[in-house]
Amino acid sequence: MSRKPDYSKKIIKILGEKTAISLPDLANQFNTNDSSQSSAYAITRSLKGLREAGLIEHLSSGQNDYARLTKEGKKKMHSLKLENETTLVDTSWDGFWRIILLDLPETRKNERESLRYLLKKAGFVCLKNSAWISPYPYEHLFENIKKDLGLTTEMIIIVTQYVDEETKKFLFESFGK
Repeated sequence: MSRKPDYSKKIIKILGEKTAISLPDLANQFNTNDSSQSSAYAITRSLKGLREAGLIEHLSSGQNDYARLTKEGKKKMHSLKLENETTLVDTSWDGFWRIILLDLPETRKNERESLRYLLKKAGFVCLKNSAWISPYPYEHLFENIKKDLGLTTEMIIIVTQYVDEETKKFLFESFGK
């Protein structure tokens, strides 16, 4: 029994690689073996669902309609990257700790919760309130999240080799190193 392709996830992935893409170009990105009419319908339904969920927006120019990710869509894209087994990073420790400090006000609670979820998915452990640490090299992913969400002062990313001995002992226990 063959599984139905997940058009929504693929659309988010494609849009994550570009600023915006024309709808005909987006449709051409799908390699489908089923009839083109049913796949075109599925793509159209997926686009409508993504737009209604606030993950994408449509833009129109004189010649074409375009789609691009919204801020929420970019969060979803990063979440999908963490769920995708092909993007798992090497879990052998390279001797560096990744520390992420978050400082989002109560008015941005949804963003804060989304970031905490992503940090947990990436294997970070909460040290103190909004200080997260991990031995895994996900700092580039979080640099992109910081840039995409405009968190210039609300997120600080530190990569360091030095951690005091007591904390190091706790971390080695936490990560089974």
